[in-house]
Amino acid sequence: MAITLPALPYEANALEPYITANTLSFHHGKHHQTYVTNLNNLIQGGELADKTLEEIILAVANKPEKIGIFNNAAQVWNHTFYWNSMKKGGGGAPTGAIASKINEDFGSYDAFVDAFKNAGLTQFGSGWAWLVLDGGKLKITKTANADTPMAHDQKAILTVDVWEHAYYLDYQNRRADYLDLFLKHLVNWDFANANLKG
Repeated sequence: MAITLPALPYEANALEPYITANTLSFHHGKHHQTYVTNLNNLIQGGELADKTLEEIILAVANKPEKIGIFNNAAQVWNHTFYWNSMKKGGGGAPTGAIASKINEDFGSYDAFVDAFKNAGLTQFGSGWAWLVLDGGKLKITKTANADTPMAHDQKAILTVDVWEHAYYLDYQNRRADYLDLFLKHLVNWDFANANLKG
C-alpha cells in the first residue's frame, strides 16, 4: 500500500495573493512529492510497507535508527495537515467551539494570536508552529524540522509551516508578515473545529 501525494484541497491559486500558485506548485508538487517518494523507497518491501501513514510515524518515532523514515513520513503528514489548515477566505477570529476553547485556555483570541505568531517567529531554522490539544487543554507548541505533535501524545488542531520554502518566494525573509497574513486571511477554523471535535 504505497503512500500517495494527496491533492490540494483547493485550486493552486485559491490562496492568492497571500500564498501564490507559484509557491504552492513548488511546495506541494516538488517538496511534498519528494517526501512521499522518499518514504515509499524507504519502506518498500519492509514491515512498514502495508501500514498507514500514522502507523508508520508512531512505529518509528523516537527511534534514531529510523530517523530517515520518520522524517519523510512526518513531513508527508505535516504538509497534508498544513494544506487543510488554510482555506480561501479564511482567517480572522474563530467561531464555534474552537472560539470558546481559545478564550478559555488563552484568555482571549488576541492572546492566542500573539502566542502563535511568537512560536512561528522563534522557531529557529526549519519547523512548524502548532495549536494542539494536550491533556484536554489547548496549547501552542513548535517543532523542529519534521517533528510532529502525534510523536508527543498531542492532538494537532492547526499548523503553520515555517520552513523557508513555505513562504520565501512570496515573502523572502519576512516570516512575520507571512504569519500575520496566515492568521488574518488563511486559517481554516472549520478544520480546527472538526479536529477539536474529532
